[in-house]
Amino acid sequence: MRFSALRHLFLISLLILQLLLPGIPSPAQSDPAVEKRIVDYLKKNITPGKPLVVSELYNNVFTAPEERKALDRLFNIFFKIPIFVAQYKAGTNRIPSLADIARQFNLQVPGEVPVLLTIMESDPRIPRFITRDPGSGEITNVDIEAVKKDKRFNQAIERSLGGWVGKNAPAFTVDLLNGNPLNSANLTGKNYLIYFWFSGCPPCVQLSPHLVRIERQFGGKNFTIIAVNADRFLELDTTDAERAAYIKQQGFRFPVAHLNKKMNEDYGSINVFPTLFFIDSQGIIRKHYLGYQSPDVLAADVKDLLTVKLR
Repeated sequence: MRFSALRHLFLISLLILQLLLPGIPSPAQSDPAVEKRIVDYLKKNITPGKPLVVSELYNNVFTAPEERKALDRLFNIFFKIPIFVAQYKAGTNRIPSLADIARQFNLQVPGEVPVLLTIMESDPRIPRFITRDPGSGEITNVDIEAVKKDKRFNQAIERSLGGWVGKNAPAFTVDLLNGNPLNSANLTGKNYLIYFWFSGCPPCVQLSPHLVRIERQFGGKNFTIIAVNADRFLELDTTDAERAAYIKQQGFRFPVAHLNKKMNEDYGSINVFPTLFFIDSQGIIRKHYLGYQSPDVLAADVKDLLTVKLR
C-alpha cells in the first residue's frame, strides 16, 4: 500500500494519527452494503506480494462519500489488527481466530478479515508477525517480538502488557448508564475490580456469570466491581435497550459505566476484551488479566485483595 506524495496529505495524516493513537475508536460502522462492495473489489484485485495503491482506490475507484467513509474505517482497523493480535496472544496464550478479530472490530462482511490479513501480508510497512493456514486462512503462529520491534506498535504493546502490577491505578471519571458520573475518588479505601467489556464479546458473556457470583460472595466485604462497557467507544450498533436487557439478564448488581477515550488511554489502550484490573484499597493494581479467567482464579484474587494489609 503506497501513497502518492503530496496529493494525499490528508489521508496520510489520518493514518499517522491512527498509528500514534491506537486507542482511538474506529470510525462509526459504515453501510454494510457499501463495505461489502469494497471487500468484494479487494478480493478480486489482491495480488499476493504486490501492494495495493491506496490513493488509486480512494480517488479512482471509491469516490462517493459513503464509500470513502467505509474505506477510512477499514484502513483504521487495518493498523490496529497487529496490536490486537499481539496483545491477545500475550495476554491469553491463545491465537485469535478470524471470528475473534471480526467481533473485536465489528467486521460483519463475510471474508472481510481474511482480505485485510492478505493485504497486511503484502504491505511492507507491517512486520511479518503472523503465519496462516493456507486452507482455512486462520492464524497459526504469532511472532509477538516482531510486532514489539516495530516502532509504530511498540509503545501500544508495552503500555497494555507490561508493568501494571504494583503501580497506582490511574484515576478515572466515567458516566454510569443512568448518566450520573462515577469518579475513582469515590472508591478511595475500597477494593475493586475494573471489568472492561462489550456486549457482543463471547468471552465476556462467558465471564459475566462468574463476576455476578463473585460480587454476591464478596460484595459486602469492602469489595465491588466496576463494569466499564465499550459499546459506544467502539461505536458498535448495540442499542441502549439491548445493553440494558443484557445487564438485567446477567443479573449485574454492580455499577456499569461507559468507557471514554481518556480512561481507555490511561489504562493502556484496551484492545482485548475482557480486560481485568484488580485494585486494592490503597489504589494499587494487584492483578491484570487479558481475556477470560476461571471463577477459581477470580475468587482467589479477591481474597488476596481483602487480606492486603495497610502499609
